[in-house]
Amino acid sequence: MSERKFDDFDEYASSYREIHSDNIRLTGADSFYFAELKVRLLIKPEKNIPLKVLDVGCGDGATEVYFKKYFPAWQVTAIDVSVKSVEEAKNKNIEGTIFKVYDGKNIDAAEEEFDVVFMAGVLHHMNFSLHDGLLKEIKRVLKKQGRFYLFEQNPFNPFTRYLVNTCEFDKDARLLKSNYTRGILMKQDFKIQKKEYIIFFPRKWFFLKMIFLEKYLRWLSVGAQYYFVSKKN
Repeated sequence: MSERKFDDFDEYASSYREIHSDNIRLTGADSFYFAELKVRLLIKPEKNIPLKVLDVGCGDGATEVYFKKYFPAWQVTAIDVSVKSVEEAKNKNIEGTIFKVYDGKNIDAAEEEFDVVFMAGVLHHMNFSLHDGLLKEIKRVLKKQGRFYLFEQNPFNPFTRYLVNTCEFDKDARLLKSNYTRGILMKQDFKIQKKEYIIFFPRKWFFLKMIFLEKYLRWLSVGAQYYFVSKKN
């Protein structure tokens, strides 16, 4: 049996959002909600100006829908190893966005080409031995003082573990502890500016009245996901 490198999403390309939404229905939100939530976190630190942005692991392009909504001036290049997912993304016809297939290791871009790199939920779907190489590539294509937003699932959240263990396309996923993620960022000499945890309450019932509290809980290591904001020196 060959060594796992990247989880295969081709067979889920056309049904990814439906499967994901069904899997997380207990949260009271759908797959698109959480894609938008991540983009909204960029509203305060980033501006709607003509920046060159790279999305690593774009899947079916849902994130790009929200980039277009909140940052219409951005010029986005979105890449993924799944050929069929990229086809689904291209079918969305998002203005100002280029979708490309890549091999998961080498990014077809010039050195210091991008102002911002965004990557959400990618590293737990690839062999850990490939993490350093991918982050090295991201650093190569990121401009000096460019920002790198990296989102991952939090293995210390029991509900996250349950959802991952019951999701059809997460059967081979291996979640990353935040200290591990910090370590691989530091190994590539990224300057870590922020680490925060997000998503503490379901999006239904009486919990709806508690969601505003989440902005005060981002230090607490039990959020469903976490993200790092880093800069290239």
